Amino acid sequence: MRLLSSRRRLYWTLQAVGWTLYGVLGGVLAVIFGKYSSLIIPIEVIVAGTLLGFSHLLRGYVRRHGWTRLPLTALLPRLFVAHLGIAVASQVVIGLLVTALLFAIHSPNHGKGFPWLQYVGYAANTFFVLWLWSAAYFSLHFFDSLQQAEIDKWKLAAAVRDAEMRTLKAQINPHFLFNGLNNIRALVLENPTRAREMMTHLSDLLRYSLQLNTREQVPLARELEIVAHYLTLESLQLEERLHYILDVAPAALEVMLPPMTLQLLVENAIKHGIAPRPGGGGVHLSAQLETPEQVLITVRNPGRYQPNPTAPDHTGVGLPNAHERLQLLFGPAASLRISNDARQPDTVTAELRLPLLAGPEKQKEKNVMPSAAEASRSHR
Repeated sequence: MRLLSSRRRLYWTLQAVGWTLYGVLGGVLAVIFGKYSSLIIPIEVIVAGTLLGFSHLLRGYVRRHGWTRLPLTALLPRLFVAHLGIAVASQVVIGLLVTALLFAIHSPNHGKGFPWLQYVGYAANTFFVLWLWSAAYFSLHFFDSLQQAEIDKWKLAAAVRDAEMRTLKAQINPHFLFNGLNNIRALVLENPTRAREMMTHLSDLLRYSLQLNTREQVPLARELEIVAHYLTLESLQLEERLHYILDVAPAALEVMLPPMTLQLLVENAIKHGIAPRPGGGGVHLSAQLETPEQVLITVRNPGRYQPNPTAPDHTGVGLPNAHERLQLLFGPAASLRISNDARQPDTVTAELRLPLLAGPEKQKEKNVMPSAAEASRSHR
């Protein structure tokens, strides 16, 4: 709100100063190249005020129709028409106001005809000045957009760093490592082959987590591979108390998302929905095309969602941070919502909607999941 108020003050300050200087310059030129008259000041006030009003209307039209986002090839013809129309309309208004002023002081135009040629020159001058106004306005808006993009970039970097810290604390925490290593140690003598497999799962999960600072987005295929590592390690700890289903459409594997976002949702489901229950439960992860341009990812688990804003970790996975990263990367095209499932009692559903954008890593990651069958499988 404060930033918006500051920009509004800057705009009106520039408007007032700019058009006042234009009026003063017009008065000075009138004195130099014409006769001095007491009417110069009120006439220049009319001119400057009228052009200020028309330029403000132009700004409103530009903002309402999104001209600041147009390329030059589309913007310039629109500005040409707008400037031409304003140049003519403003001179009509100025002419009427000046005529009214002359009659108000009983000083009509001494019987002379209307100075059409003079007003054509004024219109041409206004047309030129409006181009200068637009150049200044769009230049300021361009640099403001660059500054905002830089701010968003730093905010995203900060959010990613915060996500890394949350991930290292919440996901790859000492308790998780301790349990995993103890379980693997118990397997060394009993089943050496499976112990080696578990070590591979753990090392891949650690490597992925430690490399978060190098990527802002990863393909869903890569994220699912890490989720599979995590679920395998958790199933070693929870045994029969955990079962899960991965139902992923092959067309959804190329969607891009912030790293560890899906991993955090799955961890949240196990931590708050499965682990506290003596009988355990199941995690159902689904990724399907909701529309040709959007992917819907859902994570369902047993439990009851009752967020407590006063708790230090009430979301379990840093939900505000996940929201911020999604907004910075995709804007309103992405969303994340966790709620109690209205169709299934005692079920919590996390819904993650993402735009289906072909990422540069699509071909590299195309074969990350071993097969479509493994992308849509159940584990018990």
